[in-house]
Amino acid sequence: MDMQMVLVFDMDGTIADFYGVENWLTYLEEEKADPYEKAEPLYDMDKLKETLLKLKKKGYKIVVTSWLAKDSSKDFSNKTRIAKLEWLEKYDFPYDEIHLIKYGTTKANCTRNLGGFQILFDDNEQVRKGWSLGATVNANLNILTVLESLV
Repeated sequence: MDMQMVLVFDMDGTIADFYGVENWLTYLEEEKADPYEKAEPLYDMDKLKETLLKLKKKGYKIVVTSWLAKDSSKDFSNKTRIAKLEWLEKYDFPYDEIHLIKYGTTKANCTRNLGGFQILFDDNEQVRKGWSLGATVNANLNILTVLESLV
């Protein structure tokens, strides 16, 4: 592969069923990290990991770029970072780089320096529309199908 290929994953609503956690918004308003801890995977994580490892062998770089909670305190942002890192570890998600960033940050700013062709997997249409580094995949669809087509 001549050009660097980068797969950029959002977490909430993309690989983690954050919005499926009952009362997720109330938890956030109370600055409790429970939804980040309790979210179930949206995919069979063994199959997702296997596919991502095949893509890494082909030269793809895997990056997680996920927003923290909107309008959160520094303390809650830190709790959220820890919960997200623990979630990725729990489900053995094979990433090369991670950016846990303030809500609303332009995600392309985090990976621009990597260069190459970058594919963003995100459930948020506005985030996808703001992506300027390659292609986007609507994570409301089956991202595993897209990933398998790259293998």
